[in-house]
Amino acid sequence: MILSMDKIRVGVIGTGHLGSIHAKVYREIPGCSLVAVCDTNSKTLDLVSRELKVPGYSDHRKLYGEVDAVSIATPTKMHFKVAADFLNNKIHTLVEKPFTPTLQEADRLIKIAQDNGLILQVGHIERFNSAFSATKKIIKDPKFIECHRLSSFPNRSLDVGAVLDIMIHDIDIILGLVNSPVERMESVGVNVLTDFEDIANARLTFRNGCVANLTASRVSDEAMRKIRIFQENTYISLDYKNAQAVVYRKGLFKITKESLPIEKEQPLQKELASFIECVAQHKEPLVSGKVAREALDCALKIQNQIWQRNRS
Repeated sequence: MILSMDKIRVGVIGTGHLGSIHAKVYREIPGCSLVAVCDTNSKTLDLVSRELKVPGYSDHRKLYGEVDAVSIATPTKMHFKVAADFLNNKIHTLVEKPFTPTLQEADRLIKIAQDNGLILQVGHIERFNSAFSATKKIIKDPKFIECHRLSSFPNRSLDVGAVLDIMIHDIDIILGLVNSPVERMESVGVNVLTDFEDIANARLTFRNGCVANLTASRVSDEAMRKIRIFQENTYISLDYKNAQAVVYRKGLFKITKESLPIEKEQPLQKELASFIECVAQHKEPLVSGKVAREALDCALKIQNQIWQRNRS
């Protein structure tokens, strides 16, 4: 698909909490123009459409020919159907995480995008967190990684459990950092307020010897998004929520502590701006469909292990 030098026309599918934020952010990004929003929920659709002064549609097919790219922020079970429709109509697509409910659907979307020469990006926002960007060049051959991602009950994204809803962020980051196959996993989780796991823990052992311990909860009174990375002579503490990063290093006679300078940026704005840049320059996204598939595969295995354990 060859785009003109004019602004890239963007639509947002899903006007719930996250979709409405996508729509607002697109209005602030140079090089693109928000031209429409879409949702089957007329109440949220009307609110967002009026606030942003753009047309609102209840049928996403109305956007064919009107947009060059879309963000899909619908419930997860609709990701495949909506994304496939846009990709089959030569429209670049960003799908919010989790990518799809199944690997088969993820594989089909990846193939449709490849066959049509289109950008397919998945919304793993922590890749664009300034704290992570500041420490990425320091992280080399981690030995042990510990993640805590805790939040209060969201009253949204309740069509999936805590693994696909929130733990998948840390799974994506860890797989990229370790770059070695997972050889063993031990997962536990319980449902508290929904039919899915609301709190989960997974311990991943990689072929290269690295071990990662992940905890995710959406029934916590305390909000926390932290990752701690231990490697030879170095310990890195990363706070996504507060955009802080601290590095502890072994010196000759003492442990030194360094707080890394962090640029206060909005991760979602960086993520969507990167998507628009990839569309304009037709370059590979930081989190392509293939990359997101790896995180989805691991997340589904953790989830399945939890469900099998709870049924036994």
